[in-house]
Amino acid sequence: MKKILTIVGARPQFIKLAALSPVLRKYFSETIVHTGQHYDYKMSQAFFKELQIPEPDHNLEVGSDSACRQIASILVGLDDILSKERFDVVVVFGDTNSTAAGAIAAAKHQIPLAHIEAGLREFNKHVPEESNKLVTDILSDFYFAPTDTGVSILASMGIRDHVYNVGDVMIDLDFKYYDQIVGNKKLLAKHSLTSKGYFFATTHRAANTDDPDRLRQILEAFSEVGKPVVFPIHPRTRKVIGEMGWDSLLTESNIIAIDPIGYLDTQTLIAHAYAVLTDSGGVTKEAYFFKVPGIILDTQTEWVETVREGWNHITGPNKSEILETLRNLRIPTTHTNCLGDGTASEKIAQILSKNI
Repeated sequence: MKKILTIVGARPQFIKLAALSPVLRKYFSETIVHTGQHYDYKMSQAFFKELQIPEPDHNLEVGSDSACRQIASILVGLDDILSKERFDVVVVFGDTNSTAAGAIAAAKHQIPLAHIEAGLREFNKHVPEESNKLVTDILSDFYFAPTDTGVSILASMGIRDHVYNVGDVMIDLDFKYYDQIVGNKKLLAKHSLTSKGYFFATTHRAANTDDPDRLRQILEAFSEVGKPVVFPIHPRTRKVIGEMGWDSLLTESNIIAIDPIGYLDTQTLIAHAYAVLTDSGGVTKEAYFFKVPGIILDTQTEWVETVREGWNHITGPNKSEILETLRNLRIPTTHTNCLGDGTASEKIAQILSKNI
């Protein structure tokens, strides 16, 4: 069998790997590299266990650092692996530092590169992930776009060969585990919640956590939405809240502040929420899948189709905009399943097997 190297390092990539890896292994001998970009157990190994992802063959354990140093450490680790073993294709996911480092390493070793979630842009170079997207798509050989928008953006860059709209691999897992996700009423009971009687909220992007005014507006909006807010707190966000002395904002009577939770529990809480409030692209997509309206706590999104259909609304980290949008929230009449039909992973594996 031909050999494939898949590179992951952050929570969304673990989820994408869980969907793609079992299918890839029907066609390829797969080696998995975990860069260690997310080093907290609940953000890393727990997902491998829960989603039955094969144990990584290599863990670079780069940990937390500045973006440049993190990418440099990943490059050194990947260079050692790629110097010792020849692979027929390298697969990277999304837009993290691990993604960009994987793209550069594959290019330097002259190995074909496949980019899962290709073609997405936020058109703002102040967003840390934007440079990773640009670097990766310039160096890729196979482009697996999740939406028509991704295909169009690549075409505008002059990239038209080996471009495929396959849908989003994260959505594959929602299809696979749908009954288990929506049927988990015990989780709602654990937090004294009723279906459609609460909000699900997350915030972790540096643009929000590193700006005290933005983060405070978000937290104050959570306290004034009029329903319980289930708020799994990202380690970065909790650190900032502690440093700013804002722990009292988490003790508001309607805020249910909890530690990070697993994939399936997260999906259950999204599926039964009245709406989600998030700066996470993953949660934005997952809410759309379950036909749950979303408030995007950011100034832009890659998932423009979900906004056009009226399921997601961009408010940014603005308290008054958040609350006003929630007051006028309506369930849209259009839902086109624009993120795919649950077969993205199979399409990717087949395309690679025929072209490598």
